[in-house]
Amino acid sequence: MQTEWWKDAVVYQIYPRSFQDSNGDGIGDLRGIIQRLDYIRSLGATVIWLCPIYASPLIDNGYDISDYYAIHPELGTMEDFDCLLRQAHQRGLRVIMDLVVNHTSDQHRWFQEGTSGQNPAYRDYYIWETEKPNRWGSWFGGSAGGYNTQVGAHYLHIFAKKQPDLNWQNPALRDEIYRMMSWWLNKGIDGFRMDVISLISKPDPIPRDTGSDLSPYCINGPQVHTYLKEMRQKVLAKYDIMTVGECPGITVQEAQKYAGTDSGELNMVFQFEHTSLTDGKYGKWSADRTDLVKLKEVLNRWQNGLRETSWNCLFWGNHDQPRAVSKFGCDLPEYRVLSAKMLCACLYLMQGTPYIYQGEEIGMPNPHFTSLEQYRDIESICAYHDFVDSGVVEKRMMLTLLAHTSRDNARTPMQWNSRFCAGFSSAPPWISLGYSWRAVNVEQEEKDENSVLHFYRDILAFRKGNPLIRYGTFELLCADDPHIFAYVRTYQGKRLLVICCFASEFTRFDAPEGITLDDWTLELSNYDGCFVIGNGFTARPYKLRVYSLG
Repeated sequence: MQTEWWKDAVVYQIYPRSFQDSNGDGIGDLRGIIQRLDYIRSLGATVIWLCPIYASPLIDNGYDISDYYAIHPELGTMEDFDCLLRQAHQRGLRVIMDLVVNHTSDQHRWFQEGTSGQNPAYRDYYIWETEKPNRWGSWFGGSAGGYNTQVGAHYLHIFAKKQPDLNWQNPALRDEIYRMMSWWLNKGIDGFRMDVISLISKPDPIPRDTGSDLSPYCINGPQVHTYLKEMRQKVLAKYDIMTVGECPGITVQEAQKYAGTDSGELNMVFQFEHTSLTDGKYGKWSADRTDLVKLKEVLNRWQNGLRETSWNCLFWGNHDQPRAVSKFGCDLPEYRVLSAKMLCACLYLMQGTPYIYQGEEIGMPNPHFTSLEQYRDIESICAYHDFVDSGVVEKRMMLTLLAHTSRDNARTPMQWNSRFCAGFSSAPPWISLGYSWRAVNVEQEEKDENSVLHFYRDILAFRKGNPLIRYGTFELLCADDPHIFAYVRTYQGKRLLVICCFASEFTRFDAPEGITLDDWTLELSNYDGCFVIGNGFTARPYKLRVYSLG
């Protein structure tokens, strides 16, 4: 029988290569994750989401899969995975896997045998054009049409050239994917996070006379909901699992189609509107601060737009985003802890399922890399060369933009202690550590009751089993205030008032009409003391106060 356990879940996202190395090769692995299961449970998490652990050439750090049924040797063996799954379940932790089925690696057997003629049927597992490709640009730079000499045609690749897109119109391909999904679910995993699932349906034929932006044609494509309904009927509905779809470019209305109460597709979706508000002159590559008024408008719209029709994912960051405290808060030493706590309460007291990306719970900041040689991310490296080689951006400026926005900001090793390699490995890691590991690490924060880590545990404990957090309405206050994010949650006569200052200067908060602070009880704060003057107070930088009533 299917249940809605995922609504009460707390998800901890692990980037395996950067979490914990158990064998001294500088690369995180499955055995390393096993060593840290008790830590994850102690945080209050109930679900582990593993970024890809499959066999891969690692052109895109595992999102280019060459074998869906094999573990990458650097990460361990299938026996290691079985042990991880068993050990997690024994601790009451569920495990969800990354499902990457918009594309494969060009080293996948389907692509290799299909293009060599060894098994021609596999060629139709991909999307081909015999003519010169249209003007679509790959999201990782260059043309989205890759030429294969053996076939004498171009194949579509939205991402890297070595990541050909799958042809979901082919029912044989879909059956292969459903078979693979069932294989993992029968192993006992507890669901899937579905990578760029909103891209799997492409127009047929591929349009010729277009601009370079493929997004209008490939995001929420013509058959995407047909495919997901079929997936649910053939696979997902047979298991009591959690499903979350990564859906770039989605609206509230589209989200209700993917994950509406009656849609028959997924449990919830990741939307990225709130993480994309700093896009500007150079697209996503921006060092600008997020406009708080716009951020509030977006989160308010999603909170109220999905209420009683779907379910929200609550996240500030992930493996594709810069560190939350660096992007939305302030990672200067005097403000890092305060702003990390503020961000935690601001988001996780909303309605939805919390997603915590590894290191977020200790307030890990961006690493602030200063040279291109420190980067490993293909998207960042391609962007650097696209902008710098074409003369659009000067080298130093591009390094500044990467330091703010590169995906590698979230992929540096987990900082466990202040000893060699931050306790991540006994060998130099596959990617450089950030600058902060001596001061920002789990061991230090375990000892400090006022740390970000202890605050995360408090917030998650406060949420647990609290019907006000799960069911309450969401009312945004002070919508036009450029520094204060405040809202009220209400359920069955009980109310929660959350006041967050996103500014690095002192800011006045005045309670709106209908709220008298003297009547409310202070539940949580990230500063000691507060002088209430009238029906408000002067908020210190990155101030947080949470009040309850009733």
